[in-house]
Amino acid sequence: MREKIRRHKGLGGPITLDGHNMKLGAGGIREIEFFAQTRQIVAGGRDPDLRQRGTVPALQALAAKGWIDAGTRDKLIRHYRLHREIEHRVQMVGDAQTHDLPSSEAGMARLAHFCGTDDVAAFRSDLRERLAEVEAMCEPFFKPEAPEAETPALSDKALEIVARWPGYPALRSARGQAIFARLKPDLLARFAATPRPEEALTNFDGFLRGLPAGVQLFSLFQANPPLVDLIVDICGTAPGLSRYLSRNPGVLDAVIGGDFFDPWPDERALAADLEAALDGLDYEDVLNAARRWMKEWHFRIGVHHLRGLISAEVAGAEYSMLAGVILRVLWPLVCDEVARRHGPAPGRGGAVVAMGSLGAGRLTAGSDLDLLVIYDAEGVEMTEGRRPLDPRGWFAKATKTLITALTAATGEGKLYAVDMRLRPSGRQGPVATALSSFRRYQKTEAWTWEHLALTRARPVAGDISLCEDIEAVRMDILTTPRDPARIAADAQEMRDRLAAAGRGGEGLDAKDGPGRMKDIELLAEAAALIAGQPARDVPGQLETAVSVGWIGADDARLLAGAHHLYSRLNHAARLLTGRKLDLDEVGQGGRAFIAREADVADSTELGAKLESLRAQSESIIEAALARPPRLEDMP
Repeated sequence: MREKIRRHKGLGGPITLDGHNMKLGAGGIREIEFFAQTRQIVAGGRDPDLRQRGTVPALQALAAKGWIDAGTRDKLIRHYRLHREIEHRVQMVGDAQTHDLPSSEAGMARLAHFCGTDDVAAFRSDLRERLAEVEAMCEPFFKPEAPEAETPALSDKALEIVARWPGYPALRSARGQAIFARLKPDLLARFAATPRPEEALTNFDGFLRGLPAGVQLFSLFQANPPLVDLIVDICGTAPGLSRYLSRNPGVLDAVIGGDFFDPWPDERALAADLEAALDGLDYEDVLNAARRWMKEWHFRIGVHHLRGLISAEVAGAEYSMLAGVILRVLWPLVCDEVARRHGPAPGRGGAVVAMGSLGAGRLTAGSDLDLLVIYDAEGVEMTEGRRPLDPRGWFAKATKTLITALTAATGEGKLYAVDMRLRPSGRQGPVATALSSFRRYQKTEAWTWEHLALTRARPVAGDISLCEDIEAVRMDILTTPRDPARIAADAQEMRDRLAAAGRGGEGLDAKDGPGRMKDIELLAEAAALIAGQPARDVPGQLETAVSVGWIGADDARLLAGAHHLYSRLNHAARLLTGRKLDLDEVGQGGRAFIAREADVADSTELGAKLESLRAQSESIIEAALARPPRLEDMP
């Protein structure tokens, strides 16, 4: 736009004061306005404080938010005001809507006198300097492109990859092709500098192939070189994350917001941010906005973990908080949607209970959500609405609406996959359970595996008093004395079933198989049941095994250490590839990340370390299950 204005008005070339256009010419008013407005367009979608109509307030707000420095703000505001003053006086002298400075010495002298000075030479010099300074400050912003880098020499495989690019959807438009042509030499040079150029280029190829369009994203890369650094880093390390990016390129917009690398907020602040993003939207728009919001925060966790800013344990807690906040905010909106047709929720309403990894607060980048819905109608027989329902029907509909809200593929994708098999009676049971029925089922019908799962249960959304009552039921069930031999036998039967179902695990599989993560968790949960201690975390549960004399303190420490390592590897695998760990798939960058997570030098040491821990853990678990503590010997 700036260049078109200059060409159309014939305003190119060096600054000459005689006849210079104070509005559209080089260093003029429009330069400062465009300088502020373009930054407002980039950042104002996320920050309402930047949506100022005036140029001076806009510059002040941009400086306050760190988009420009204070010195730039002060200089541009001063020049803007003085430019405007001269513009006004030129129009007053000519009694016309003009922006051109006088072309004669007499005219320039008259303007100088009108502006309060008799020194015409000094007036001209000061004005020229101001115009030149504005031009110098604005020009780099509007023309940030460095001279094109030379395309590095490429291998045959790399040439084959690059040859495919013109056929991808992101490069179908002429505009997308033109922008990418400017980016391409630098991108190829950066990939060539990675430890495994062909691996990084292959991952970038997967990212580029999955993009539905390219103009907006390529423009973002052009204006924000740090984004290119991030893309190269991800493609050189995490093929799974690069695939995630290709499906959700909009998350990169969050990186330029200024706070992408800030510390993680607390739960209240995170919930407030989501509520603000959904405020005033209708239900369908809520579902799309929630998906955009979730994906940006989810991507942020992954990048922080990949770059070593947070540990796997912190990432697990953040993924879990993110999912918990989404459930906490969406659940009442889902209930409101059902209430429109069938009347308000009866009684105290329903609560969403997190099970599995979410309940334990250690989700990974690719975890499903294990959920229950428990309600308390408080004796209400039918709802009051256009189409009344009994409580069981109302909460069944609300639960199915919640599942759809989380799993449906809208234009922004889906939020999470949901698993409700841990509800009473499993797949055969109702999707929502009354509190009284839940209490009765857990006391009289539930199998040992269901009580084991209850060790991780945690209410995350719904009426506070109902959540407290659900937790009281959990505490009552888990602290009820049990026969240790029965629990150990049932746990061994579960291990046998898993092995028969082909869940034995092999190689670098961190989760399944004897002596691995789930096996350790099974023993830990069994210990919590035997000891009557409702701890949710594995180290805490293993301590209860020591407290009842089931295993020794050294064995508990070894199992906790092995579980810690397995958990870190599981987080890494889910982040890097989205599935079980395959060192050939992740490449050298991914292997370096895994070595860092496992605190080993290389994959050979990793394999030896895992096998040693697996064998020791399996031995401890099998010995423990074969010799459960006797009830009469327990403290």
